[in-house]
Amino acid sequence: MSQTLRTRHYARRLITAALTITVMAGTAGWTVAHEEQAITGPPPGTAAWLADHSLGGAGRELPDPATVSPAGIARFFDRLTEVQRKALVIRHPAVVGNLDGAPLSLRYEANTRAIRAAWHKEREADPESPLAERYAALLRPGRQILAFDPRGRGQVAEVYGDLAAARRTAVIVPGSDIDLEDFDRTGDPYGAPAGMARSLRAQMAEDAPATPTAVIAWVGYTTPVGLGPDAATSRLAEAGAPRLDRFLAGLAVTTAATADAPPAVFCHSYGSVVCGLAASAMDRARVSDLVVLGSPGMRADSAESLRTGARVWAARDRTDWIRRVTGYDFLGLGHGDDPTDPSFGARVVSSESAHGHTGYFAPGTDSLRNFSGIALGDFDGVRCAGEDGGGPGTGPDCRQGLS
Repeated sequence: MSQTLRTRHYARRLITAALTITVMAGTAGWTVAHEEQAITGPPPGTAAWLADHSLGGAGRELPDPATVSPAGIARFFDRLTEVQRKALVIRHPAVVGNLDGAPLSLRYEANTRAIRAAWHKEREADPESPLAERYAALLRPGRQILAFDPRGRGQVAEVYGDLAAARRTAVIVPGSDIDLEDFDRTGDPYGAPAGMARSLRAQMAEDAPATPTAVIAWVGYTTPVGLGPDAATSRLAEAGAPRLDRFLAGLAVTTAATADAPPAVFCHSYGSVVCGLAASAMDRARVSDLVVLGSPGMRADSAESLRTGARVWAARDRTDWIRRVTGYDFLGLGHGDDPTDPSFGARVVSSESAHGHTGYFAPGTDSLRNFSGIALGDFDGVRCAGEDGGGPGTGPDCRQGLS
């Protein structure tokens, strides 16, 4: 980068930082009052789980969810009989349902039990509770809930497709203002994790009808609410990154036998900050491709500095407001360089026809078609940014060097 470009780049960062600080100062009373408390640590019910000695005998203690790796969790369940597995689901649904590395079918069953218990409890407290309606929606037939935690604003992960048989999988990590209430909202559906996942899987099925696929919508961290310090700093992302890392490690254990490749991970908005902080653990055994869309930055100066083995991709449409606050960090505010800038080194794909900050998964958009191709490992049809006006930048061919 020339000295002139560096000077302009630095000036832009300072201007954007100054504007953001002004906004923060004007909303400080609101944002401080609504600072989110990150949900971290092991699942609810862990104390009772660790106190359970029903398996009997030395060396038969239940594994500590806070310290045992997903691979260790998988080995533990492999040693159990079907009767023992079912007994643990019945006694400790909130733990089994959130144990990365546990068999998928057990997690689905355990989370159904945990959600039903939460529904009954909420109904008893308030028969008209909107939260009870959300729990009831998660209990509808056919839903496959891979994680459920009612603490705080609620966290959930759902599978679309047969994950146990899928040859190609994708994980969606959403950004701000997403929790249990907004997980599958019908207004602005492609801005909600469930709508994103359904749309991506439908496109993958259309593009490769003979390939078994699955998409996971993962809301496994506490997201920021509104504009404020939570959205402008990495505090919540730092709490969420280890949870994403563990989740992906669990997928590597439970899906490797059937998958043709590790999952592609799609990170929207603030979710890309989480993914950026978790990227160093994303080797090619865990993640094939890391895709950020509508990103405010990844807390990194370049794709190389992410230290990931995954291929790094980026997308941003011209109408996305996030472009005004990306590409800087100053006094702890902001998330670093713009991933769609050619100097960052990501493979920048077209998002033609996408509109706004939440339109990337809308049917008919270049971004959705590109995401499907990336998740399927079919790169020939991926359209790079700058091709016929398909997004910001005119960097090198995004398909160059792909294998």
